[in-house]
Amino acid sequence: MEKNVQKKSTRDAYGETLVELGRREPRIVVVDADLPSSTRTAWFAKEFPERFFNVGVAEQNLYAVAAGLATCGKISFASTFAVFATERALNQIRQSIAYTELNVKIVTSHSGFTASGDGGSHQTLIDISLMRSLPNMTVIVPADSVQTKQAVVAAAAYHGPVYIRLGKTEVPFVFQQDSPFLIGKAITLREGEDVTVFATGIMLARALEAAERASRAGIRVQIVNIHTIKPIDRAAVVGAARKTGAVVTVEEHSVIGGLGSAVAEVLAEEYPVIMRMIGVRDAFGESGSDDGLYEKHGLTSLNIERTIQDVMNAKKRS
Repeated sequence: MEKNVQKKSTRDAYGETLVELGRREPRIVVVDADLPSSTRTAWFAKEFPERFFNVGVAEQNLYAVAAGLATCGKISFASTFAVFATERALNQIRQSIAYTELNVKIVTSHSGFTASGDGGSHQTLIDISLMRSLPNMTVIVPADSVQTKQAVVAAAAYHGPVYIRLGKTEVPFVFQQDSPFLIGKAITLREGEDVTVFATGIMLARALEAAERASRAGIRVQIVNIHTIKPIDRAAVVGAARKTGAVVTVEEHSVIGGLGSAVAEVLAEEYPVIMRMIGVRDAFGESGSDDGLYEKHGLTSLNIERTIQDVMNAKKRS
């Protein structure tokens, strides 16, 4: 990534947006599991201490409390690290939030490899898969801080369970403040006729870099941001596949059950095309630098460019 690109972490945008929403909407309450400084919910706690609840290191209780508050007409935002929310408290999320369709927003930080220094025990690469498999759950993966703010505002206005996946590290700005955002509606950032790249989360910026380089070789790449993994924008996925006849998916998550799986499910039913998936291949996380882990698992703009060329070659042979 470019060294001089302006960056900001998505968790910072979340903390700021919570405070802004709290000033406008008295029904908003925030629950955390002893990580408010890391999740940035501490900023809400400072301004609205009477509407903030720290349940301690008890993630299962975290989501039970959030659900209970929602039954009283509150809009509950409940935050912790992504791995603790989705893997330690999955049963509570299933039974108390998704099954009952309660108005709880599960907003997690330190997803994927952004918790690189904490090692495999603190990294989750299966959270999207787990959350999108739950009935009634909406799943959103913002690409930058601007989209994070939009997603949090949209989630607060939406009645029902929402999972928002955020990271720890700073990421480049991709969107402008006035960029459109609707839950369940994909965004085309770049038009192209040869290959479509569907990208989500922090990989969107890398996909745009790869598309720019591929264009120098004469490959016209369409970039589509799938910020809402569930409900996925089926019309956008099928339309892009029809247009280019070749698809690449890019995510900082396991290819099993994540964006790649979601896109493949749609295309298998409606319009099969040549397809490649970039993501983690059936592996746990591990300690290391962010860049080192991205390199190891092929989550780089260079590998995206290579994969674009590969799928183009496969398209020509078909």
